[in-house]
Amino acid sequence: MIKFGTSGWRAVVSEEFTFQNVRRVAHAIAGSVKENPECGVLSPDYKAHIGGEPPVVPEVVVGYDTRFLSEDFARELAGVLALAGIKCQFSNAEVPTPALAWAVLERKAVGGAMITASHNGPYYNGVKWMPYWGGAATPPVTDDLERRLEFLGEQTPKTMAWDKAVKESLVEFRDFRKGYWRKLSSLLDLKKIKSARLKVGVDSLHGTGRNYLAPFLEDLGVEVVEINHDRDVLFGGRAPEPTEESLRDLAELMRKKRLSLGLAMDGDADRFGILDAGGVWVSPNDVLPLALEHLIAHKGVKGKVARTVMTSHFVDAVAKSYGLETRETPVGFKYIGELLRTGHFALGGEESGGLSMRGHVPEKDGILACLLMLELVACEKKPLLSVRDRLFKRVGHFHSVRLNFRIEKLRQMIEVQERLRVNPPLDLAGGSVWRIDESDGFKFILRDGSWLGLRPSGTEPAFRVYAEAASTQKLDALVDAGKKLLQGKF
Repeated sequence: MIKFGTSGWRAVVSEEFTFQNVRRVAHAIAGSVKENPECGVLSPDYKAHIGGEPPVVPEVVVGYDTRFLSEDFARELAGVLALAGIKCQFSNAEVPTPALAWAVLERKAVGGAMITASHNGPYYNGVKWMPYWGGAATPPVTDDLERRLEFLGEQTPKTMAWDKAVKESLVEFRDFRKGYWRKLSSLLDLKKIKSARLKVGVDSLHGTGRNYLAPFLEDLGVEVVEINHDRDVLFGGRAPEPTEESLRDLAELMRKKRLSLGLAMDGDADRFGILDAGGVWVSPNDVLPLALEHLIAHKGVKGKVARTVMTSHFVDAVAKSYGLETRETPVGFKYIGELLRTGHFALGGEESGGLSMRGHVPEKDGILACLLMLELVACEKKPLLSVRDRLFKRVGHFHSVRLNFRIEKLRQMIEVQERLRVNPPLDLAGGSVWRIDESDGFKFILRDGSWLGLRPSGTEPAFRVYAEAASTQKLDALVDAGKKLLQGKF
């Protein structure tokens, strides 16, 4: 059964992720584009977006990441779309998801299809569908795709031969870099970055950011030292996720070369990882408030802020200090993207390393996040953590953590959720529970502002444990309480 999660459909290559199933997904996309008034050529919003009547031959941009066979899977998808009479603008090289998202908007395409499993391990691949708004598909869209797949059953859709699709111009090759770079340039103070003369390390984790971030910086005169910039379909034997642990080599390089900043992206460059001077990890929960402070203080940008339910309240405190509102959403950047599309939100982000801003794509962009942190350092002329500590003095201290807690059996995961729902704790870590949020998992908010979040994973037998407090001691106590709750020992 093909199901779309928070960011597309993902599965293990050769098990569920096969050429046959990619054809099925492409067939569902073709039907959705041509028939679904929610997101296709029939949508009134799409007509307003393109400024007129929809094209006779709808256009989709198609991209792929650096994984094993990704380009071949992308060709298979494009062949099905071509046979359905949909023109494909096909990337001439691997491309970051945010760059493809911008191509959707720039070309006024009806959507974008990306072959990627993002930060998942090397044995996974996936399909991400972005409708005409250049962001992740919303539940009404993915529900429609799943219904079409269910109706299709085990049938294998036909495809157009690749050479024929190219010959008939139903597939055309495009370089999406230049348009994306122009967009990034419009969002940044390039002179400020150039004049700072910073030395930075860039780790693309063998992913699609390898031909995007470093060349962009070098064109600005920034001295760049790269690692892991070759294509490796096994990603060095680990998941291409920019965590503190996975960026140890970048941290060591920074110390040896005395670099000002370390910038990293995941496999499709939609998530970021930031290291400060000395190779010190900067949590995404710290990057979001730093980005907001930067947008307001240095760029004069104001507006509401959006964050997911398990993201730090640090960004809320910074927003409040400027009289700005914060909106909370379920986990998944697609919900953030819906708010960014309104134009009322200056910044949106999530604790897993996703960020975007008004005037850009309503899709998370790890490259943009890296550039904003670089621009902030160029403006402040001091390390990021110095700016963060200044914010702590102004709005209060916020210490947060996220970890995984394995559950042996699916039945136990259901039992844990039922127990928390029926018999929730009234006290945690020496403080009383003020409010319980069950919009996406369980979030127990204490009267002093600290909180504990427990959320079942959608991809593995595990719970995500989130916690935040004003002190590390209280943080540790909340984590211990969370583990006991999951073990049924509370």
